[in-house]
Amino acid sequence: MQLEDYFNFLAPDDIRLKGSRIGIETILYEYIYRSRTPEEIAQTYTSLSLEQVYATILYYLQNKEAVSKYIADWLEWGHQQRKAQALNPPPGIVRLRKIKQEKAAMEQGKGA
Repeated sequence: MQLEDYFNFLAPDDIRLKGSRIGIETILYEYIYRSRTPEEIAQTYTSLSLEQVYATILYYLQNKEAVSKYIADWLEWGHQQRKAQALNPPPGIVRLRKIKQEKAAMEQGKGA
């Protein structure tokens, strides 16, 4: 089996482990940024085998420059999405914030 056989290359910015909807960025974030061992990652993502986790790490190590860019782009995309959501929150979040402000104002009025 070739290393690439472990993955579905859906688009340049979408590489997933075969038989799952989990992207390589998910596994590699755990490994690189959270310093998780392959065994810990496999325990967290129970739909994946330990072999798949190791294959993902090996793919990263063999293609470090390209995969590092892939992950950096994914992190930037996530940052942009959070920023856009903060500027235009869903209605439920707006209601919760309003309730929280009203509650804080009531508690502050009681303390005065």
